[in-house]
Amino acid sequence: MSGGGTHVPLRSRWRRQGTGAAISLSVCLLLSACRGKQAAAPSPERKPTIQEAIAAARVTIPPRVPPVPSHRTGVVLSPGPPHPSENAALVALGKMIFSDASLSEPAGTSCSSCHDPARAFSGAHASAIGVPLGSRDAHFARRTAPSVLYLRFVPRFHYFEDDEAAAPSPYGGFFWDGRADSLATLVRQPLFNPDEMNAGDPRRVADKIARGPYAKQFHAALGRAADPESILRDVGAALEAFLTSDEMTPATSKFDSWVRGDATLTPQETRGLEAFKDPQRGACASCHRLNEASTNPGNTMFTDYGFDAIGVPRNRALPGNRAADTYDLGLCERKDKTTPSDDAKWCGNFRTPSLRNVAVREAFMHNAAFKKLRDVVTFYANRASSPGRFYPAGETFDDLPAKLRDNVNVSSTPYNHAEDGKPALSDEDIDAIVAFLGTLTDAAYLPAARSPS
Repeated sequence: MSGGGTHVPLRSRWRRQGTGAAISLSVCLLLSACRGKQAAAPSPERKPTIQEAIAAARVTIPPRVPPVPSHRTGVVLSPGPPHPSENAALVALGKMIFSDASLSEPAGTSCSSCHDPARAFSGAHASAIGVPLGSRDAHFARRTAPSVLYLRFVPRFHYFEDDEAAAPSPYGGFFWDGRADSLATLVRQPLFNPDEMNAGDPRRVADKIARGPYAKQFHAALGRAADPESILRDVGAALEAFLTSDEMTPATSKFDSWVRGDATLTPQETRGLEAFKDPQRGACASCHRLNEASTNPGNTMFTDYGFDAIGVPRNRALPGNRAADTYDLGLCERKDKTTPSDDAKWCGNFRTPSLRNVAVREAFMHNAAFKKLRDVVTFYANRASSPGRFYPAGETFDDLPAKLRDNVNVSSTPYNHAEDGKPALSDEDIDAIVAFLGTLTDAAYLPAARSPS
């Protein structure tokens, strides 16, 4: 971070240049240089690693995937504890509720309208500005709708501090700002948001479910609740069962086949993977974590679930940005008081999204500032060296108030390059990274994948 000793995220320090054991350890653990080695369990003499801390904070258990030998390493890799047996009736009920367009006001907008199954459960609901259109005309969600695949791996919101950290860093939670720790409570927010589904209140939702086509299945799976709040909790339980099901954890991408030894990356994809991992170039893997030695998809979500302020350009097409003095401040707007994040140093920080199925998305970043994947990679590579490509003259980091712009990460690769200097990545590197990101698309969504250029 810039600005006279203000906060620098833990993962930013991992990306700094330097020597010694700390750098070697970070390369080994974070970029899978120690392929095939098992991480030791935490001992009383040391603090847990960030991977161990995230595993301990997991909302749910990793999926039911049998151990698979990696043909590239010759090691049988265990995926960890099995996922509990699914309640098939509850999963099926949650899937029906997810697609129920009668719950909105006016009717016509369901969870799947914005989290489109054809686009790997992301989408914009026919919006031209990147954030989803709500159930009413001219009403839009505040932020983009990320994919809801692989939610079983998301950890609860927590702080983690390693031995060298000046202060703990935040990780986890649902939404771009980590404000929800439970899928059962998460669903209330889009359901009752007047700019999204606008469902009104729990009683209205309960009445619609009682009259709906799946009322019998609802009562069979969850019993007959007497009050609207109980019914709404049951709705959350059903949706949670569906969203954490095996169906929503497919792991059928080319990348998954490659780590299992069943597919080969093209030369361009291989170059992209190397640039993605290279701490001197893309350094993408410092936040979008991967583990090439593991066939358990939970170990390679292409995110560390952390937060960073990367200075995304302002999207002036968003209705909320019509007022020049209105800003989306991200993490510091989170209201939880048990693990608070309302310190001004967290303003402008948003959670690092998973990159699985990223090539299928219609818009990128929390504010839909970019519509093409290549433009996103170009921004990362050129933000520091050519800020004029992304911001109005004299207004670098224009989507934050001037007093908070020192929060933006300028110390980590690729954000630490000199202005008017050489960018972190060449055009060929950018194309290669985009090609590699295309290998993260699960098989069911390949026909909907966008052109990389």
